[in-house]
Amino acid sequence: MALLRPSGIAGLTARAVLVWIRRDPRAAALERTNFRGRTVTLAGGPALAAGATVGAALGAGSPRRAAAAITAGVVSGAVGFYDDLAGNRPEQKAAKGFAGHLGALREGHVTSGLVKIAGVGAAALVASALLGGRKRDVLLGAGVIAGTANLVNLLDLRPGRALKAGMILGTPLSFGEGGGLAAGALGAGAALLPDDLGEEIMLGDAGANALGALLGLALAARTGTGGRALALTVLAGLTAASEKVSFTKVIQDTPWLRRLDELGRS
Repeated sequence: MALLRPSGIAGLTARAVLVWIRRDPRAAALERTNFRGRTVTLAGGPALAAGATVGAALGAGSPRRAAAAITAGVVSGAVGFYDDLAGNRPEQKAAKGFAGHLGALREGHVTSGLVKIAGVGAAALVASALLGGRKRDVLLGAGVIAGTANLVNLLDLRPGRALKAGMILGTPLSFGEGGGLAAGALGAGAALLPDDLGEEIMLGDAGANALGALLGLALAARTGTGGRALALTVLAGLTAASEKVSFTKVIQDTPWLRRLDELGRS
């Protein structure tokens, strides 16, 4: 029962923030066109980041872990939201992927994507340090947190996909030690999943990065050196693969993945 409380509060917070943002007179600036040409709002991103962070902090189990959750969720959500807004400008769209952002930096341009990468990385390092451990474990933990944030963001290309992936990853993490961290984040995701599947909102970098960072934190909190190293290896491999292979094409070409991906969409 203890895990239900942060999860429920996370869901209520996410819904309340979503309503608040959508009622704001400036909410029209958050409207975007999705892959099917439908108008959706980026309001889902900060709503998810806020709800997931509150829930994870409440379920953290200790002040240091709560501080780690707040750091990972707030900073990842904030720099992601900045990229959602600034990255829509024509001069920012040319830089794609990590290599693209580094290439722009070599030419003297600091892209919003690079700001996001640096912000998520710094937040991951601080959050991992708050978990404690040797320097090697802190660095590995930071890699897991940042890498999970990036992976969930890479999957946020179709309605509900990132949230489903988050639930698959986070459900086993919501049991046992550190379970409250994942349960809180999942509560916010579950509350917004119908709106995401219904193509009313999109998570954007704000929501996907915050959700992924918090799930990465939950994973790091319950693993030692070996577990973190294995997780980071898998995350690095998937990230490298994404530069060469379209995850969307893989999903479309794999029947059971395609059915899971389409489940619940209107």
